[in-house]
Amino acid sequence: MKNNHKAILLVAGEGKRLRPYTLNRPKCMVEVDGLSLLDRQLSVLKSQNIEDIVLVGGYKSEMLHDKGCKLKINPRYFETNMVWTLFCAKDEMVGDMLISYGDIVYSKEILKAIMTSTDDIAVAIDKEWEPYWRARNEDPLDDAETLKLDPEGKIIEIGQKPKSLSEIEGQYIGLIKLSAKGVTQLKCIFKKLVEKNKILLNKPIEKAFMTDLLQVAIDDNIPVQSVPIFSGWVEVDTVSDLNSPITLQRLNSINNSILKNN
Repeated sequence: MKNNHKAILLVAGEGKRLRPYTLNRPKCMVEVDGLSLLDRQLSVLKSQNIEDIVLVGGYKSEMLHDKGCKLKINPRYFETNMVWTLFCAKDEMVGDMLISYGDIVYSKEILKAIMTSTDDIAVAIDKEWEPYWRARNEDPLDDAETLKLDPEGKIIEIGQKPKSLSEIEGQYIGLIKLSAKGVTQLKCIFKKLVEKNKILLNKPIEKAFMTDLLQVAIDDNIPVQSVPIFSGWVEVDTVSDLNSPITLQRLNSINNSILKNN
């Protein structure tokens, strides 16, 4: 049975930290053990009967035409960031939907957990992030971001540079679920910012990250709820990630979970 959620995958990136593997392909098409990150993520989505999938491409987007998905283009991919890429597909932002980065793969259990959230804006956060970051970086604070929660699990801060581990109560993995109301709320924020001064948290909106957009929603008293997960996902951001045994180990585990009964 078809799932009513739409998925928008942000796959416009050049993946400069993955060169030379991205010299001839977008970041999402980098392969691990013969299978691209994008194909792996599509397999997880389709295992839960999500068929309405939109790719927002940019860099070498011609390689995305044969994926059986709608394709939108961010023609300014080389000078913009995630928020701008997302809103290149604003006409597709209707009803219940998922937003995902293109350089991650997550288990079907994570996908089920976030889809069953009844919150208007729900964000998957890894409570067991630290061992994974330590396996990827000498200093776990490298490339990590702050994430602070209130007692009900609502996010009150996200996406800043942490000074200590105590400022990180989980790590944003790049996966968000929105209800129709949540979609409208984020669209309104974006529209106001574009019409006003195009500055989002002291940076041009073209350069804003998804965490910046979420923080503006939080600052506007719009509830942003965490969905706690415990491992079960992979990010491939660097050549070191690509060649790390933990990457293949986690991807194999995710693949095995798909093969089991859904």
